[in-house]
Amino acid sequence: MNIEADRELAEVLRIARLASERVSAIYATPFTVELKGPGDPVTRADREANDIICGALEAAFPGEAILAEESVPAGADEVARLVAAERVWYVDPVDGTREFADRNGEFAVMIGLAVHGRAALGVLVLPVTGEALLGRVGHAAILEDASGARRALAVSGVRDPREATIVVSRSHRPAIVDPVVERLAIRRVVPCGSVGVKVSRIVSGAADLYVHGGGGAKRWDTCAPEAVLVAAGGRFSDLAGEPIDYASPDLRLHRGIVATNGALHDAVLAVTAAG
Repeated sequence: MNIEADRELAEVLRIARLASERVSAIYATPFTVELKGPGDPVTRADREANDIICGALEAAFPGEAILAEESVPAGADEVARLVAAERVWYVDPVDGTREFADRNGEFAVMIGLAVHGRAALGVLVLPVTGEALLGRVGHAAILEDASGARRALAVSGVRDPREATIVVSRSHRPAIVDPVVERLAIRRVVPCGSVGVKVSRIVSGAADLYVHGGGGAKRWDTCAPEAVLVAAGGRFSDLAGEPIDYASPDLRLHRGIVATNGALHDAVLAVTAAG
């Protein structure tokens, strides 16, 4: 995939890297952590990156709908109006704020585009390493490192669950994880922060699957990672195997997440869809 020829993707990459620079600058200094609600931390990095991304998206794609974690409209009617648009940008300015606050490096800047309710394009930037993962569904996924060098991304070919690596949350391991690990006899379980970082490991072939029971996950947590994973040959769905509906006015992912290298998806769904 020629990124320069895909002007939209190239512009989103530029915006995400701009926000990542701000996040990195704040990460390198003392900062305070506030709570938006129970277990829901926020820092000035979240807010400032949110402002950078939204302002740049508005300038680059005037009039298009934007749903960003730190500036969600207060009214349900306005949210419903935005998600009903043909094209909706989903923004998570710091995916993994808890990891950012803990300074373990496992966080990402994420911008995703949903078209007609389906993830279509995604960019994830990992500020600590300077890597960017980007993809367009139906085309390809690319890794750009901190020097600007690029290579194609592709998921692993692991088909036997016993040989698979599952990435799980560091802070709140969902109940669905243990049945999947036990019934599929998965031997390698790797804790990791941030939905975006977890999915980036599947995209790069360092891991093979990830499941989440729902809980606090929102649609801006998944739009960009889903697009990149699918572009790299993986699969992404809810626990029942249904696609994520980005046109839903309920931004919460009540039905959870299954992200895999594709080859393992049906085996995982055999466990998760059964409840």
